[in-house]
Amino acid sequence: MASHREKLMNCLRSSRATRTYAAQWWVPGGLCLLLIFCSAGCTLGPDFVRPEAPKAEQYTIGPEPDVTISADGHAQHFKKGGEVASDWWLFFNSSKLNDVIKDAVSSNQTLQAAQASLRQSQNSLRAGYGVFYPQLDAGFDAERQRYSPAHIGSSAPSSIFNLYTLSATVSYTLDVFGGERRAVENLGAQVDFQTYTVFGTYLTLTGNVVNAIIARAAYREQIDATEELIRLLREQTEIAEAQYQAGTIPYLNVVSLRSQLYANEATIPPLRQRLTQTEDLLAILSGRTPAEWTPPEVGLADITLPDDLPISLPSKLVRQRPDILAAEAQLHSASANIGVATAALFPSFTLNGGYGLDSTSMKNLFNASNSVWSFGANLTTPLFHGGTLWFQRQAAIESYNQFLANYRQIVLGAFAQVADTLRALEHDAETLHAQSQALVAAADALQLVQENYQAGLVNYVQVMIADGQYHQAKIAYLQAIAQRLQDTVALFVALGGGWWHTDEKIL
Repeated sequence: MASHREKLMNCLRSSRATRTYAAQWWVPGGLCLLLIFCSAGCTLGPDFVRPEAPKAEQYTIGPEPDVTISADGHAQHFKKGGEVASDWWLFFNSSKLNDVIKDAVSSNQTLQAAQASLRQSQNSLRAGYGVFYPQLDAGFDAERQRYSPAHIGSSAPSSIFNLYTLSATVSYTLDVFGGERRAVENLGAQVDFQTYTVFGTYLTLTGNVVNAIIARAAYREQIDATEELIRLLREQTEIAEAQYQAGTIPYLNVVSLRSQLYANEATIPPLRQRLTQTEDLLAILSGRTPAEWTPPEVGLADITLPDDLPISLPSKLVRQRPDILAAEAQLHSASANIGVATAALFPSFTLNGGYGLDSTSMKNLFNASNSVWSFGANLTTPLFHGGTLWFQRQAAIESYNQFLANYRQIVLGAFAQVADTLRALEHDAETLHAQSQALVAAADALQLVQENYQAGLVNYVQVMIADGQYHQAKIAYLQAIAQRLQDTVALFVALGGGWWHTDEKIL
């Protein structure tokens, strides 16, 4: 604030010196000096400086992972300082997924709304630049009047006549204290905000599409595995009922199997509902109604897990995440508003002039004797507004402080999101490794039971029990695969998605 006050005092000293010198001139010379004063005017308010990036050198508590354990044949490697590709979803190696994303980017209504908001802000900025140019207007009036000289003390009779007026006016606001420049700076910051909003919408859209495709594939395969498990439980229950009727097992065994059967049957409707909701979401993301869109047939086996993952440096994260850059643009806008509110405390200057022709008949309108003109300058200075202007400036300062705190919170959230995702991928690999081992063990157990059944050593109920355990292990395995894929998507999104490398016409 000390530098700001010094700048303000220099501006005031400059304006006093100019006014003292201008008083020695006649009006034309004074107007010239006023133009010179405008060109050398001061821009009040703080000059915006981008907040510094956090000093953190890593994202996580403790050492950051370099590689995950190998799970299901894949170990993910983290390349620190790597660049995120703009088309990061290509690393999942699914052509059908690529087609859905391309379709969504071209048809998504939320993205189109963000693009329209950007164009609106760009046009508002272009309109704002008009304040730096003279405002020129022309007019023509034709009217019939009755004039009475009585208002000037004359007893002459009233007269009725036509009056034609052709006029041109020009005005120019001298931006002495930079209020208009700060207002245009604010409009420029709004363009930046809308630009990063478009990129943020694009990033969210692509991330949601990939997540939805993964979720749909996982739901379908979970439904298939659960339905197979239910089929086995039904067979097991029927056998148990027959054994109970024969008196070889107690009724408690039948009740236990029925309970397990009904519990698994109850999981199917929620899975189908989630599947339907995911397909509806994909339709909406693609800009269509659910009835107009056919989902692609993509299984989890059709989606490849990326093994090499770039990790941007913390110092770069704040310069590439759209939400952080959008918050920075809002902070810039709030800074410019302080300048606008500060300039409102000082005088405003306007040059204006006009030239016109007045005549009572159209044929004489363009006679030189009918010309009228005016030229002058206007100065308006606030004297007493009951503290309104002062507190408007204070409100602008507090608005800046609010946006600064919001910016810092968004940065903290971004760092936490990257840290959470890195740890999640570590734990996903561990979970998938355990689930894959459980699936292998269940498959081995099922094979042994089947061999023993063929040898006549066990009954068929034991075969179905082993088969049910295998399918339960498979469902958990499918869930672990989907979670690992979706957390990989989350990492790409958390790092900003590489939009700054894209060649697509997003804006």
